[in-house]
Parts: sequence; structure tokens; C-alpha cells
Amino acid sequence: MNSLRNLLLDAQQTGLAIGHFNISDLVLLKAVFSAARELNVPVLVGLSEGEREFMGVRESAALVRTLREEFDFPIFLNADHTHSLAKGLEAAKAGYDSIVFDLSALPFEENIRQTKQAVEALKSIHPSMLVEGEIGDIGTGSEIHETSPDLKKGLSTPEEAKQFVDSTGVDILAPAVGNMHGMLRSMVDGETKKHLDIPRIAAIKKAAGVFLTLHGGSGTDDGDFLKAIAAGINIIHINTELRVAWRHGLEEGLAKHPDEVVPYKILPPAVDAVKQVVVSRLRLFNDKRHFAQAT
Repeated sequence: MNSLRNLLLDAQQTGLAIGHFNISDLVLLKAVFSAARELNVPVLVGLSEGEREFMGVRESAALVRTLREEFDFPIFLNADHTHSLAKGLEAAKAGYDSIVFDLSALPFEENIRQTKQAVEALKSIHPSMLVEGEIGDIGTGSEIHETSPDLKKGLSTPEEAKQFVDSTGVDILAPAVGNMHGMLRSMVDGETKKHLDIPRIAAIKKAAGVFLTLHGGSGTDDGDFLKAIAAGINIIHINTELRVAWRHGLEEGLAKHPDEVVPYKILPPAVDAVKQVVVSRLRLFNDKRHFAQAT
């Protein structure tokens, strides 16, 4: 089984990106895993602190590890948006493959100081764990928003990216490049799309020289995804799109079986709805022909 680092190197060299999908229950995990196996591409599943609290830190790790071993398949686990070293150490001890140590809400210099400490502490426990840091402001909450925040104020710069990476030793960087967590209602309705600052991504990639993650990918224009991958994005996070599909699928299952009380008879439409989203995103992120067209 290839390591996550090697798979990221392979993706970078071939002009692809690894899809990262958040889970908070078995429906989402089944859907993501089924989609990745159908397309035979590696996949990252992530859990935020809240999602880990709901599913269990070690329980989530055990589920993903079991799928990887039973099916000999490259599915990896990320501790998404971890805001304290204590929570990070908990994930490292549980065997997570990567962690997003996110102190982007702090002043830049304090973010650097604490992230550097976290990199050293986490790798002392789990040497092969990939540590990701975050800079800039992309908002909070993988939810449906009525209005958009002013993202221009929190955009990351190449100079900040280089300083942060050089000072902290992170393996992966998550910059603010026009992306944002969550989706506007107009995006859910298909009326608008997110658009990214592609030249900024390319400049940050050149300056930082590490793997780059795009957080808040839900609702992004497909063409912008392709250009972002060509500019240096290696991991793309999708969460809100899955949550919307999960809810619609659940509502469909309840409507089809109004008197049913057996969960495994109600939930299949939710699995199918989420899987459709994951398949469409993984196809986009892993299509070399799209990469050629984007460049």
C-alpha cells in the first residue's frame, strides 16, 4: 500500500488531485468508499473536531483502517480543522494519516509559533503523519449561508506562505485563495458558483514548495477546480455538498417509506445521493484529459 505522501507526489506529478470528503456517520463513509472503489482512485476522508466527537476518534480510525486492510484500498484518514494540540495528539495516537492543525484565526506570528510546536509534537508520536497548516481567512462552518463574507480581506500571499512553511515545517499548506467554507443558498440552488484566484494559487505554490489543499470546495465552478489543480492544488475538500445530498437522500427515504422504522431500509437513498456527488467530484479531480485542457 502506497503511503499518503507518495500518493500525493504521484498526483502532483500527473496533474491530478486527491479528493477529501468529510464524514460524520456510516452513511457518508459507505458512500465515499463505494465511489472511490468504483473509480479505483485514492481518497481521503476527514473528520472535524465536532465530527470526531460524534463518531469517536478511535472508532473512526478503526473503521477506515478496517476498510483499507480488508479491501487493500488506498483510503486515508484526516483529522480536519484541529484547533488545539491536545486534540491533535489524540488523533495522532489513534493513527490518523494526516491532520489539519488550524490556528488561522490567531495572529500570523502566533499561528507560526504554535504550529511549529505542533509539528514537532505530532511527529514525535506519529512520524509518518502529514501535518497541514492554514493561513488566511476562508470563513467557518460547512453550512448553508445566506450572505457571503468579504473574503478579499483574508487572502493569503506568497510571502506569507513561504514564511509560514519555512518557519513551521508543515508538509501541507491550506491558503485562502477565494475559497470559503460552506455554500450560499444560491449555490445550493445552482444559481451561482465560487470562483478562485488562480494566479494567487500558482504564486503561492511556487513560493511555498509544498503540497497545497483547497478547503471549502463545495459549490466551486468545475473549470476553476481544473485550473486550481493545474496551478498546484493537490487536495480538495468537499463537505457541504455531501451534507446537502445526505439530507435530500434521507428525506427521499422517509417519503418512500413513511411507516418504516428500520434504518437500513430508510437510508439507502441517502447513501446513493452522497455517492453520486462523490463520484462526480472524483471523476473531475482524476481526469488527466481535463488537466490537459486546463493547461
